[in-house]
Amino acid sequence: MTERARGLVVAGCLTGATLFWAGNYVVGAAAVRELSPVSLTALRWAIAALPLVVIAQLVERPDWRAALRTWRRQLMLAVVGMIGYALLVYSALQHTSSVNASLVNALNPALIALLAAALARSAPSRQAVAGMLLGLAGVLVVLTRGRIETLLSLHVNLGDLLMLGAITVWSIYTVIGRSNAGSVPPITATAIQAVLSAVVMAPFALAGQVHWPRTGSGTMALLFIAVFPSLGAYLLWNLGLRRLPERAAGTAGVYMNLITVFTVAINAVLGYRIGAAQLVGGALVLGGVLLVHRARR
Repeated sequence: MTERARGLVVAGCLTGATLFWAGNYVVGAAAVRELSPVSLTALRWAIAALPLVVIAQLVERPDWRAALRTWRRQLMLAVVGMIGYALLVYSALQHTSSVNASLVNALNPALIALLAAALARSAPSRQAVAGMLLGLAGVLVVLTRGRIETLLSLHVNLGDLLMLGAITVWSIYTVIGRSNAGSVPPITATAIQAVLSAVVMAPFALAGQVHWPRTGSGTMALLFIAVFPSLGAYLLWNLGLRRLPERAAGTAGVYMNLITVFTVAINAVLGYRIGAAQLVGGALVLGGVLLVHRARR
């Protein structure tokens, strides 16, 4: 495979993954009208776990015994990144729009860069700090709808605050997941985490806290989330990362910004009206992430 072809495959995989994750915001916003965040999280990973195990076996052919010896690490990552993140996102979507949620999520790459620098005990550059501050300003514009009196009164939408918690949790998951990853292949690790997520959520099902959708549209939304944002996105993302040159691994995070672009585009097609505060805030967030990315090059 030529370098150009390899680059196209990487771009296609990473772009496809972010498109599916954008679908999680749009479809998730509809799904939480019928399903609780606990039900959606539990059923999502229960459905996706077995197919992920099969795909891991077909693609990576791992040493399962060796991989399962890391179960404590995988359990921690599952609780933080698969259960915690999903619960926070779906809880947020009960109180805010999918557009706002994705705009707050756009701060994620910059937050990941800052957290990674903190754990490495290396001070971020001035440009990186400027990017973080610019991104934070953008998030504040989105959170306050561009109204300074909202900020002064500390009256902020609960869903937007929950999304701040979600991106913090995802940043921790990403940074910890990258460090000391060991010999467990990425899709295999994802499959183990999905199985553990389903196991952890099982007591909620036994306690009667998990319910299957009552309508056909609710079932379709659940299956979409289980197949595309859970199974398809993770598979494409990991396949893209496997083909990305090591020296360019940091650029993958920039693709996460496409989640916001795709979410806004999908909502626009569906007739959602994008407000001025969302446009300005989104531009500031993306500009801040670009500064952070350029500072890391």
